[in-house]
Amino acid sequence: MQPAAVDLSSSPVERRNFQRVRVKIYGRFMLENKSEHPCQVIDMSPGNVSLRCDRPGEKGEKIIAYLDHLGRVEGHVTRTTDDGFAMTIVASDRKREKLAAQLTWLANKHELDLPEDRRHERMAPRNPTSFLVMSDGRQYSCRIIDLSLSGAAIEIDVRPAIGVQVTLGTMRGQVVRHFDEGIAIEFAVVQRSDSLEQEFGGTNRT
Repeated sequence: MQPAAVDLSSSPVERRNFQRVRVKIYGRFMLENKSEHPCQVIDMSPGNVSLRCDRPGEKGEKIIAYLDHLGRVEGHVTRTTDDGFAMTIVASDRKREKLAAQLTWLANKHELDLPEDRRHERMAPRNPTSFLVMSDGRQYSCRIIDLSLSGAAIEIDVRPAIGVQVTLGTMRGQVVRHFDEGIAIEFAVVQRSDSLEQEFGGTNRT
């Protein structure tokens, strides 16, 4: 029996009382003095987040955090703990709805034990130039940093939202992570080695 799926879609009541979910996300945050520190999310909702870190902020201090998968969030420290602090998330309704969708996907990915895009050996394509096609037909050129049978990391100027369906070359998948240079994609199905060879002109192990 599979665990029940998480749903963080908002309602007028939930905007005041957001549901928190436990997700394993890493990132970094900046204090008001501009110093940056690593952190890990303990639990999070579209309205607040608890962070584990070595250097907690002071109550009321403004925080800017950059979190894997989710990008930039801002807010203020509401309380400190033995191993970190909790903060509000100051965002528009549209941003909160986007966060709810991203957190729903991440929580369900964890609860349902969905495959990770890094579980197979990574390789560098001999021909790294490719293109990414969105579900609405928009197409963007990109450079493949590395890939595996189950996914790829690509350098690209646009940042489709986490969970968005895309096609890399002829391989369908979805965006699972953002990073400084681009995005990571998890293929819809695990590919065969000869398919990667044909699509990307062969590979070199990294």
